[in-house]
Order: sequence, then structure tokens, then C-alpha cells
Amino acid sequence: MSSWAVVVQQHGQGTDMEVSAGSRPHPSTVPALLGAAHPGPALAVTVLAALLGTALDLTPERVVLVTAAVFCGQLSIGWSNDLVDLARDRAVGRRDKPLALGTISPRTVTLACAVAVGLCVALSLACGWAAGLVHLGCTAAGWAYNLGLKATVWSWAPYAAAFGGLPVFVWLAGDDPGLPPWWLPLAAACLGVGAHLLNVLPDIDDDRATGVRGLPHRLGAQRLPAAAVAVLGAGSALVLLGADVAAWAAVAGLVVVAALAVVVLRGRGRAPFVAAVGIALLNVVLLVVTL
Repeated sequence: MSSWAVVVQQHGQGTDMEVSAGSRPHPSTVPALLGAAHPGPALAVTVLAALLGTALDLTPERVVLVTAAVFCGQLSIGWSNDLVDLARDRAVGRRDKPLALGTISPRTVTLACAVAVGLCVALSLACGWAAGLVHLGCTAAGWAYNLGLKATVWSWAPYAAAFGGLPVFVWLAGDDPGLPPWWLPLAAACLGVGAHLLNVLPDIDDDRATGVRGLPHRLGAQRLPAAAVAVLGAGSALVLLGADVAAWAAVAGLVVVAALAVVVLRGRGRAPFVAAVGIALLNVVLLVVTL
């Protein structure tokens, strides 16, 4: 907590118009707050949790509880990320960051983040002690990334831990708690690492300019697509070979992954990035369908 509390002190002055003395919040507060939460990744992980819960035949009430816990955890991770990175985002002129633009104050985001953390703890433990502790560990992994691991060679580890722990959390939250098959957390971990590699690619130059040197930055932009394909392809293979999938379906899935991999490795422009995202989405579909 202390790392981004310092950021609040350093950058909070003069940016509190939406929470200053006047009784009405600034009209842009809610959109800016959502924008600072990294809505794309937060929504993607939340939807994945909901799909896993539905595929496992959890009761509707339990699916809502699991989904809400994951959503609050993702909000806290997104907001803490932008609070920690505020100085760096301003230094490189990030126009897609509400905090860096000053359209919302660090104090407001800090308050929202604290509320999200409290709700995440309560909702996670409401799913059962074992399930709750697993999900809080997943959320803590995201915070560990924000608070320093992102700049080290271990930047991939929080993604592997958080994504790998997600199916374990959903399984333990069921009416008949148990552990998922061994291959499922490993496949989910591969999906997380692949997502990390793809997520860094658009911002790799800005990150380097502000001293962030995680695993993707050390690999370099030229090698990142191939690394993402290798990790995501391994995840696909784990699902197709570990699950009870018909032989023809497994072969078809591997053919699609191989075709997209060729585009990643040989394509030009945005095609490699889009194809790599396609492999990640295919992994999500396979995870849900095979359940």
C-alpha cells in the first residue's frame, strides 16, 4: 500500500476538482474511474470466471458470488496499477490514462481501490475459506506484479499464479469442493503468461523509457510474438490432450492453433498480434467447452 500512497502525496495536489468542496461530483468521474481500472483485462478475467462457474454447474447464486469476487479483485488490481505507475505514465505522456491526464484524482482512485479490496476479501471468503484464500492469493499476485515484479525477470510469475489459481478457486467454490484436473491450472497459467506477453507488446517502448524491464522487455519486441505463440500453444495442447476430447476435435484444434501460429511468425502489420490474440481466445473457448 505504501508505494502508491507516496504517489498520492506527490501528485494529488491540484487534481481533486471532482471531489473538492462543491456537492456534485465531476461529470467525468465515473468514466475516468472505470478507465483507470483497466476495464478490458478486468472484464475478460471476470467473464472467464463466470463461464467457468457456469460450465461447472454452480448454482446461479454461487456463480454471481464468484463473479463478483473476481470482479472486485480485478478492479483493485487495475486501480493500484495506475496509482503505482502515475509518475511513469505522466513522464511518457500516456493519453489513455485518466490519472495521468488529471481527469480524476489519486485520492478518488485510492478510495475506490480500498473499497474494492474490502469487497474482494468479503466476497472471496463468502465462497468458502479454502476457495477464498485461493482467490485472495490470485489477487495478491496481481498486486505483487504492480508493486515491483513487473520490472523484473519474474514479471510472468504473477500472471501464471493468478490465472492458474482461477480454476482452482472456482472448483473449490462449488457445492462439492474439490480440485480441478492437474492439466487445467497449467493450461490456465499458460494463458496468463501469454496474455502478459501480448499485453506488454503495445507499451514496450514506454515501459523501457521509464526503467521497466520485465521478461517481455528482455525478450524484445521481435521475439515476443514467437514466445507468446509457444506459451499459448502449450496451453492449447494441455487442454486438447488432457481433457476428454474426441480425437478429431483435438486434431482440428491443433490445426487451427498451428495456422494462427504461422500468421504470428510470418505475418506483417497488426496481423501477428491479432492472430496471437486469436490463439488466446481459442484457449479460453477450449477451457470452457472441455468442462
